[in-house]
Amino acid sequence: MTTTILPPTDLPLDSILPNEPLLLMGAGPVPVSQKVAMANSVVINHLGDTMSQVIERVRLMSQYVFQTNSKHIIGVAGPGSAAMEMAITNLVWPGRKVLSIQNGFFSARLAEMAERNGGVVTVYDVPLGEGAQPEKVEALLESGDFDVLTIVQGETSCTVWNQELEKITKLARKHGVLSVVDAVCTLSTMPLEMDNWQVDVVITGGQKGLASIPGVSLIAFSDHVWPTIIERTAPMPHWCLDVRLARQFWEEKGYHYTAPVSGILALHEALRQVCRETLESRFSRHKICSLALQASVEAMGLKLFVNNESRLNSVVGINLPTGIDGKQVLNTMSALYKVEISGSFGLPIVRIGQMGEQSRAHNLFRTLHALGMSMKHAGASIDLPSGMAALERALDVSDNITA
Repeated sequence: MTTTILPPTDLPLDSILPNEPLLLMGAGPVPVSQKVAMANSVVINHLGDTMSQVIERVRLMSQYVFQTNSKHIIGVAGPGSAAMEMAITNLVWPGRKVLSIQNGFFSARLAEMAERNGGVVTVYDVPLGEGAQPEKVEALLESGDFDVLTIVQGETSCTVWNQELEKITKLARKHGVLSVVDAVCTLSTMPLEMDNWQVDVVITGGQKGLASIPGVSLIAFSDHVWPTIIERTAPMPHWCLDVRLARQFWEEKGYHYTAPVSGILALHEALRQVCRETLESRFSRHKICSLALQASVEAMGLKLFVNNESRLNSVVGINLPTGIDGKQVLNTMSALYKVEISGSFGLPIVRIGQMGEQSRAHNLFRTLHALGMSMKHAGASIDLPSGMAALERALDVSDNITA
């Protein structure tokens, strides 16, 4: 007897989506503008002349955002982690020595990728809640014959900022070590000058600071590191992530694989909006909004996870009061107030993003109200009026920037 498999016909997408869109205020993805969303709905030929023009414009705008004169900017069909893996797999092979600076979950991922590629990894395990110290990095660089150094600008998982990044990457160059910087949550939200800081590789994802869609990422290689990639003789374990193949599409108008054209069009519009705003204005907007959020959270009676000197503005970590269930807070915010923020990776905190379109005054007011009310629902003692007043004061002088 033959069994016939019938197609499911009662599973429309709108049956599982919320009745109204949620405001995404977590650690990413972030809300996208209408222009980015519209661009993401277009499909074109990935090898046509139109696509070639788009790629060239993406590369030119990316040079501005990365602050580099290098033309070696490659798109990756995948999340920021795929860009991380492209960086590692092209620079690390069996026997290569890697110094991994670890502040949390994502910086540890870089070390794991290096080990999977046969690298010999030494870890500088930075104390939780602190940024890496240049003096300790230099001592490690002097004690070992390293080939590659990996570091995050902002550790999304625990909301720590490596504020001495520039000194550390310049130390790496001084010691002949190639630096790989994860800027997935920080690029375009705070200064990162690839050429001036002597960074060899910068990684970012589309779905955070750039305010584009998930699934298309960017990676920039310096002119200094490029010969190491091109002249490599060690076998390359990855085909899709081989930069020498990827450049056929991104630099030579050739074929590598079918590019995610809709996502690249969305990325084009996101980069265009960054360029129109200018980096200086964008940095100011992000800083004003994040500091206003932090001040209002503290005025409400909550405590921030990281001390000011090492605190990441792009993703803000908030301690959960004793006895408060973070999952309950997140569920209440989502179900009742249609606002989503993030939990964390085993830490007793919740995280609020301040990247791209998240850094707008109206989003901050809505998010703070949802957070305060949800904390009260969970049993926390919260002074929501004081928090809202602090937010109002902090943003009052910046209406034109944060609107």
